[in-house]
Amino acid sequence: MTSAALQLLLPAECLLCHALLAERDAGRIVCPVCRHRWRPVRPPWCERCGQPEPHFGPCRLCAEWPAALRLVRSAVWLSDGAREAVHALKYRGLPRIADDLAAAIAGVTLPTDEASVLVPIPLAPKRLRERGYNQSEAIAEALGRRWGLAVSRQLLTRTRETATQTALTPETRLANVAGAFRPGHRPGLNLPVTSIVLVDDVFTTGATLAEAARALEQAGARTIVGITFGRAVIPDFT
Repeated sequence: MTSAALQLLLPAECLLCHALLAERDAGRIVCPVCRHRWRPVRPPWCERCGQPEPHFGPCRLCAEWPAALRLVRSAVWLSDGAREAVHALKYRGLPRIADDLAAAIAGVTLPTDEASVLVPIPLAPKRLRERGYNQSEAIAEALGRRWGLAVSRQLLTRTRETATQTALTPETRLANVAGAFRPGHRPGLNLPVTSIVLVDDVFTTGATLAEAARALEQAGARTIVGITFGRAVIPDFT
């Protein structure tokens, strides 16, 4: 049976607005209209962490990051359906939506011409068993196909379970992930690539990416950049 006939019998619909998808979009989960509504993160921003440009003085968000973490960029703000897309990936068992998220990320330019490998933020074994897959790895795999980059699951491992970061303040986020990662190879060995691109689903304060980069830096990494699909507006914790 042709794909067109299957489309008539089993029409696919957009996860977000439930509109029927055209045949050319039948392999997607989010329709072009909903993807267009995702609001891109654009400058002016902090050149390092990508947050909106501070009104005065240096950016406090990335001041304590390890030196090897050169910059982080995000594709869209976590609003206008983008949050629901992330929830579908993390909590509704829809790893295929990672391709839609990767399509948005692929439009972000990372200023590195060095040989790179994509490294997804790892999940702890218990959460991986519960979810059945690592959402960051699903994004990295889809992004790797678009960028023509390899994905490595061996360069970084998670040492322990951590509480969800959602309701934590910036300070407790840092404490929550402290020591949560270690390099997947012995420190002191030369890394097989010049540049590492850390991949995660959402950036809030950058605590997770910074701690992962710290572990890789201690193992010898000197150039690390981060990329995420969504960027949350940091809540006012004062």
